[in-house]
Amino acid sequence: MFSQFSAGYVRSFLVVIWCAVLAFQQEPIQLFTQHAAFAFLGVMGAVFANATGAGGGVVFVPFFNQMGFSPSTTVATSFAIQCFGMTAGAVTWWRFHLAQSGDNVQAIEHFVEPSFAQVNVGTTETLHTQQWQSLYAVLLLSIPTSIFGLLIAQYNPEWFGALAHGDKLHIGFGVFSIMLAISMFLMIAVSGRTAPKTHLCRIDSILLPIICICGGVITAYLSIGVGELLAVYLIMRGFNVTFSIACAVILSAVTVWSGVVHHVIISQGIYWPVVLFAGPGAVIGGILAKRLVLHFSPTHLKLFFAGWILILGLTGLIF
Repeated sequence: MFSQFSAGYVRSFLVVIWCAVLAFQQEPIQLFTQHAAFAFLGVMGAVFANATGAGGGVVFVPFFNQMGFSPSTTVATSFAIQCFGMTAGAVTWWRFHLAQSGDNVQAIEHFVEPSFAQVNVGTTETLHTQQWQSLYAVLLLSIPTSIFGLLIAQYNPEWFGALAHGDKLHIGFGVFSIMLAISMFLMIAVSGRTAPKTHLCRIDSILLPIICICGGVITAYLSIGVGELLAVYLIMRGFNVTFSIACAVILSAVTVWSGVVHHVIISQGIYWPVVLFAGPGAVIGGILAKRLVLHFSPTHLKLFFAGWILILGLTGLIF
């Protein structure tokens, strides 16, 4: 009985906490009228972030730059918002994995998407298990190394010299993203109808930590990067595209939580009035993103992902 209502209790509790925080702010009505629109920004950023694994910073960073935020405030605020959206997306994808594997079906029925409880588990369980059997291995290889790269960049910026300057890193990351997008378009054009890969090879065990260390460094300065790199790598290696995005979302969620501590304690650059409204919006977007992904065919999803990576690259060059 408790499992049927626990999710509702959690949601209600969070709403009450949010209202209490708003009520204790100075001039809460004025704060609401000036910043409520940021909830839509949070929804939009989180939908694209959790549908691609690339992170919501590509939406937040250009917008905050146009508002005149300093670079440190822009990145710090983006980190804080993504802690809401990427966490919601990670939990949603994780519960999708459990439901499709035949585990914790009751939890998924009452928390995320009740229709999954009606799926023929006997038919889908084997296929899903085969396609997702590398989930734990991917996360084990990527999460520690991503956090390692991010913390090194945050606490030892002098190690990276010119890379620590946001403008130059934006240009380099923009060019790199465009090259990745072009590679993915070419891959889609020439790819056959082979079955997705279901397990990591020895080369993956070597390349994944290297890629995620580099992605962690990039994420420290842009608030995006590691999820994009992981998803692109897994897709280009032939893994299921939905599996690749789910891995990237979970990795991004853990990474931004590891990085936001620096901005809360040391940089203190987070602009909390924006986070107060964009954060809950990002939670909604993080939950809705999975529904968007599951409506695409694998080919269309790859095209959508490649197009989003191209937008990331162009945004990096423009902003």
